[in-house]
Amino acid sequence: MLTNAPDQSPLTIVVPALNEEAAIGETLRALRQRFHAAEILVVDDGSNDRTGERAAAVAGVQVLRHETTRGYGASIKTGVRRAAHDTVAWYDADGQHTPEALEALLARFHARDLHAAIGARTKDSAYERRRLIGKAVLGFVVQFVAARRMTDVNCGLRVIRRRALRRYLHLLPDGFSAAITSTLLMLKRGYRVEFVPIVVRPRIGHSSVRILRDGLRSLHTSLRILVLFHAFRAFSFVAATLFLVGSVYGLSVALTVGLGFPALASVLVLSGVIIFFMGLLTDQVVALRMERLEEDGTDDAVPEARVR
Repeated sequence: MLTNAPDQSPLTIVVPALNEEAAIGETLRALRQRFHAAEILVVDDGSNDRTGERAAAVAGVQVLRHETTRGYGASIKTGVRRAAHDTVAWYDADGQHTPEALEALLARFHARDLHAAIGARTKDSAYERRRLIGKAVLGFVVQFVAARRMTDVNCGLRVIRRRALRRYLHLLPDGFSAAITSTLLMLKRGYRVEFVPIVVRPRIGHSSVRILRDGLRSLHTSLRILVLFHAFRAFSFVAATLFLVGSVYGLSVALTVGLGFPALASVLVLSGVIIFFMGLLTDQVVALRMERLEEDGTDDAVPEARVR
């Protein structure tokens, strides 16, 4: 028997769920059938339907419950903190993912000794047309921040080493952008990350994602990560742009019209200088914050979900 087969290695599967009573039962039964030795943690994020009840009815599944809805990221953090094993998988409860896709990620994860294997949805995957434009814009921003091409920036199916992720849990937002944030953090910190092609099925039930709200939050989070890891680069780019535009405009007006350096050009140049020094200051603040990232572990005093 292969001791490193996906279902034989110690594994915790975290399944965040919010009002997923239509899909949760079948999703968990399929996981339990294939990964019979895995620890499966369902985090019921304050559902107002029978999600928790149906999850608890599946043998071998542990259900954790948030008393109020705290968000996808909060559910992931609860599951990661409670996980008993170092290899942790994120798996959506809505029926989109398959055990076979998780097997493919685990096989790559173990074979390549990765810190994270992340699902990359192929063109054959189900998708919502109304989210295409938002996903394209978000993908562009995230890839700019990551400085590398990624076929999928926020897939909910992934396998991550718990000991690597735990030190960054305090940086993960509570909303849907937790997936993007974790991807950027792992890439920016130099961990071994690979993307594995997968096919996802149409979801069962209604999505709790709010396109405009969660999209704007994801963009905001991406910019925060950019400042966290490349503060001086971000500020210096803006500073240099303002300084050059102001200088070129001011000199051209002064030389052609002969009325001196215009006020607008002066404002642009001074703004560039001020932003440059703000970048230096921010870079120092970021350096201090980075010291916390080097600490092993996070604040376990965060309120946990109760076991149901």
